[in-house]
Amino acid sequence: MFTGLVEEIGTVTAAGPRAGGYRISIGADATLGDIELGASIAVNGVCLTVEAFTDEAFTVGLAPETLSRTNLGELRPGAPVNLERAALPTTRLGGHYVQGHVDGVGVIESFRPDADALWLKVALAPELLRYIAPKGYVAIDGASLTIVNVGGDWFDVTLISYSQEKLILPRKKPGDRVNIEVDMLAKYVERLAAPAIAGARGAVAQ
Repeated sequence: MFTGLVEEIGTVTAAGPRAGGYRISIGADATLGDIELGASIAVNGVCLTVEAFTDEAFTVGLAPETLSRTNLGELRPGAPVNLERAALPTTRLGGHYVQGHVDGVGVIESFRPDADALWLKVALAPELLRYIAPKGYVAIDGASLTIVNVGGDWFDVTLISYSQEKLILPRKKPGDRVNIEVDMLAKYVERLAAPAIAGARGAVAQ
């Protein structure tokens, strides 16, 4: 479990097929402070397991499902990534509950400066956009952000100056893909309400 409060920006040092699978090595600082084998680290919002580490970097493996559902397969050496270690029971929840289970990818449509803030507009498929609500939460590349507006096939958020310094999002450009994890509560509510909604529709049909 994570909070969506990115701890640091790491740098990919190696990425590609290795040892019969696909692995990424990432240079970091704070993330390595209490690292151990088997630890969970969110890389651009994707919960991954540490398979190896040194004093300067750690290595994680990616399953085929992860490669198909996220943007991690696009990473190359030198690419910056958002990093967050798993939350502790004593962690202040300044963001929201983030599982690190990315639902899909969105596409950056535009950036728009507004004083010292930065508007970010993201295009998203309908099957995920239905979970997006104004003033709700969304995790974009692992960063917990508040949704401002929602359109027919897009939503937007604003990045304050602090967030612009601490996240990789301002380094991206229109057309880039970003990992999206919608609020898990929205998915649970939909699933719990589905039988009641189906029953109501059946009653109306009769």
